[in-house]
Amino acid sequence: MSVRAEFDEWATSGRDKGMEERHWHTAKHALARMPVEPGETVLDLGCGSGYAGRALRDTNDAGRLYGLDGSPEMARNAASYTDDPNVGYVVGDFDALPFADNSIDHVWSMEAFYYAADPEHTLEEIARILRPGGTFYCAVNYYEENVHSHEWQEFIEIEMTRWDRTEYREAFREAGLHVAEQDTIPDREITIPAAAEFPLEDWDTREAMVERYREFGTLLTVGVTP
Repeated sequence: MSVRAEFDEWATSGRDKGMEERHWHTAKHALARMPVEPGETVLDLGCGSGYAGRALRDTNDAGRLYGLDGSPEMARNAASYTDDPNVGYVVGDFDALPFADNSIDHVWSMEAFYYAADPEHTLEEIARILRPGGTFYCAVNYYEENVHSHEWQEFIEIEMTRWDRTEYREAFREAGLHVAEQDTIPDREITIPAAAEFPLEDWDTREAMVERYREFGTLLTVGVTP
């Protein structure tokens, strides 16, 4: 199944809103770190429902906000959730971003980068469209150190890239991005029941659930163009 077909199905079944609810726990902390100044142009790469871009418009007064997704249905849903004339959504390919060189101030991507067919080339494309001093904030839950995420590939027909922290840093640098920051953002909002309530449907032990959400959380890697 293609990325387009997979996420068209998610969008038409309403799963785009569920993604937003789950990701917001950690996304809001990463978004708060972005040095977006009033009037700057931002790309939300793999935008899903478009929640991240709308948040940047609301809190940082970002200028033009573009959301790009490989799924026409996702982009259509995202557009229906706002009437802001400075927010626009396009259907596009991570390997050929439809933006001019040095035209974007900041790129954000949450739980989408690992779907890129050629992630190294996607990073080169991001470096190409970013203006000097521009930033790329890449947030993922699916990464090598998070052992609890490894099984996700079994439930997704699209081949996903599972890098470790070092591989992310090396790939960013190879693409010409300086790595300004890398850390994990814990999910402190999801409720973790008492040990006596385990095993649960999805978790055998409380320790594993604590490790997944409080320790591993979301891996954030921040790249900056020279």
